[in-house]
Amino acid sequence: MRLTVERKPAKVLPDTKRVIARFFFNGEERAVELIKKILKLDKDEVFGLVSPMLQDFSKRHRNITRKLFRHCERVKQDIATAGGDYNKLDDFTKLLIGAYFTHEYSIESAAFFNPSIVPDPDQTNLEEGQLRVIISFRAVGEGHVSSVVFRRALIDRHNNITVIPAGNYIDEAENIHNVIYQKRLFLRKAEEADINPEFLKSVTDRLEDRFDYDQLKGLVLEAKKDATDQAMIKQFNLMLALSDSYRRITFSKDTDISDRVIFPISDFESKGIEDARFVKFTDDNGKTIYYATYTAYDGIHIMPKLLKTTDFYEFKTSPLHGAGAKNKNLALFPRKINGKYAMLSRIDGWNNYLMYSDNINEWENPIKIQCPEYPWEFVQIGNCGSPIETEYGWLVITHAVGYMRKYSIGASLLDLDNPEKEIGRLRDPLIVPNPDEREGYVPNVVYSCGSVIHNGELILPYGLSDHSSGFATVNLKTLLDRLRHGG
Repeated sequence: MRLTVERKPAKVLPDTKRVIARFFFNGEERAVELIKKILKLDKDEVFGLVSPMLQDFSKRHRNITRKLFRHCERVKQDIATAGGDYNKLDDFTKLLIGAYFTHEYSIESAAFFNPSIVPDPDQTNLEEGQLRVIISFRAVGEGHVSSVVFRRALIDRHNNITVIPAGNYIDEAENIHNVIYQKRLFLRKAEEADINPEFLKSVTDRLEDRFDYDQLKGLVLEAKKDATDQAMIKQFNLMLALSDSYRRITFSKDTDISDRVIFPISDFESKGIEDARFVKFTDDNGKTIYYATYTAYDGIHIMPKLLKTTDFYEFKTSPLHGAGAKNKNLALFPRKINGKYAMLSRIDGWNNYLMYSDNINEWENPIKIQCPEYPWEFVQIGNCGSPIETEYGWLVITHAVGYMRKYSIGASLLDLDNPEKEIGRLRDPLIVPNPDEREGYVPNVVYSCGSVIHNGELILPYGLSDHSSGFATVNLKTLLDRLRHGG
């Protein structure tokens, strides 16, 4: 039977109107001089500036005053240096100061691509054959900074896809640094991040085996006060950045999922949060947890990280450790295999590896399971999201790179009990960029970070040349038959 891929008409395009209000700071000296000018204004002048500003920007942001007050508080020390007293300032002055330390950032002005898809935790009020899903995307804005954003979609009984329009606002999460660290794992990741071992020991020797963010930050800032050597100051900053890699982030319950953006915060992800691969994971007692592996990037270091949520309102993030947690392209299996977590990776950049672990954050002993075999994948092969369990094996959607750096999407089938064994692989790609898909920020690329099975078909969202996203479906039985009987 012919293997046919149907491209769906639904498309998701970047929208320049999707903006967040971010803190903006251009150096202490300029900040102090700016604040001095603001403090010289009389009350009528302040009100005359604040009133139209609020009328203008309140239409673009939910509770803009809360953000402005927060940004004013972040320059409290600079206000003191400028001769002011933060606690004695009236609200309008605080709002004006906050506004001068705020800028709008269009999170998806450059691209909206590399989607991942999972069933929505809420499947109520649906008709027979429908499935409600959550789709994550990699949004890219000014400076090529990537963040994770979401849309909700509905798949009907004919597998037609309707992406629910985004809301009017978008907002960053509130960040809560109340994570408890394990010293052993923290030290290991610090060494991988090129933090000087002697310096590291001088700080962490004063910590217990388990410690919290405030304890660590207090020790680092205390030691940093007396530092004059720039190389040593860099080490302090690296440690603070690493501590920010462990965090819990929460969104207000009155936000729609399209309102929520997970934006880079720590220095270790300052250049972006890339290609989140979400998976609906079922643990040993039947509980559902949504995990996502993603890449944090600071322009030099690549840090694989794990995102965890049960409701898409609260997320916990932490780095992944070990010899197998290198490079990009990690994807978690949706359940344990033979009592262990299982993960795909591409530690060398061009082959697929498999790892097992008793600890979801630690990954050692990667086993090479796939190498480039066909011309369209000669350069590299990797996964396009977490494996999907079928009656005949683990269905792995792959990406591959051939001549002219042309990306294609393929498929493989791995043994259910022993995923090291490849049952079959398509000889030809499922999807290659067609003439309407090959132009974008990076030409000739189709790429996905996750798929689902519904109504007997594989539903595959995919990025179009690092610009926008589309959807395709393929008959599951035909695909599995092809994989089982010769590709």
